[in-house]
Amino acid sequence: MSDVENLQGMVIFAKVVETLSYTEAAKLLGLSKSSVSKEISALEVRLGTKLLQRTTRKIVVTDVGMTWYHYCARILSEVKSAGLFIRQYHEEPTGSLRVVAPVTFGCQCIVPVLNQFVANNLHVSVDLDLTDRPVNLVDDNVDLAIVIRREPPEHAHCTPLMDIGWGLFAAPDYLQRFPPITQPDDLPRHDFILFRGPAHTISLPFRKEKQKLDIEVRSRFRANNSTALLNSAIANSGIAYLPEYVAQEAVKEGKLSRVLAEWEMDVYQSWILTKADSLISPRVRVFIEDLQQALRIK
Repeated sequence: MSDVENLQGMVIFAKVVETLSYTEAAKLLGLSKSSVSKEISALEVRLGTKLLQRTTRKIVVTDVGMTWYHYCARILSEVKSAGLFIRQYHEEPTGSLRVVAPVTFGCQCIVPVLNQFVANNLHVSVDLDLTDRPVNLVDDNVDLAIVIRREPPEHAHCTPLMDIGWGLFAAPDYLQRFPPITQPDDLPRHDFILFRGPAHTISLPFRKEKQKLDIEVRSRFRANNSTALLNSAIANSGIAYLPEYVAQEAVKEGKLSRVLAEWEMDVYQSWILTKADSLISPRVRVFIEDLQQALRIK
């Protein structure tokens, strides 16, 4: 007996159980009543057991038949889901896309992709929430969230997006007021602009080949927003410890210079979180593909 041989019989048997009628099952399946009856009989022969007790007045499902029906129903449900997935895959994205992202990363990296996504998908509207607070996709009714973590999130459906390296940046005018910085040990004499850490000191990590250093520096200015720290560094207030994507434009324009670029510092990773649904809508799928294409290569 071949399991594949039973697939058609499973469909017919399940429909008979659900309608308790050969006539109704045949009508719904577009078959003749005699075809349904023959298939059920052949199925029972292949399985070696009675699935249905049929009288002139009603159909009764046997205990074995009812148990086997539950297996049939689960398989047929997966088949339907597979078909729905393919149909949705080819559908044009529509509806409202609800996205949550960190404030600075969202403004600089996510919004440009969203702008192009809206331009390319005329039947999709976007609702973007820029926030640094924790997000619950279900409670907040969000399609997807962008998060930044040092370690992978504890979330069932997460996709890596791009690495985010950190570095030290300062205005050229600020650096000219001091002797050249050639090694991490030169840093404690400087003023620092920091996003995190205690008010007065913080340990900055440095790695190069097999060397690992932690240098304590003095923080004179702190803020909970990278753009504020960037502007402070441009204003010659000190050396800022920033994500590379935040400082890259200012570096290109000559407003900031990278300090100790040959040393590697903190590296975080951005992630895409989606709901635990078995099927992802076309608008979510297409936007994820756009994000990956635009940001993963950075």
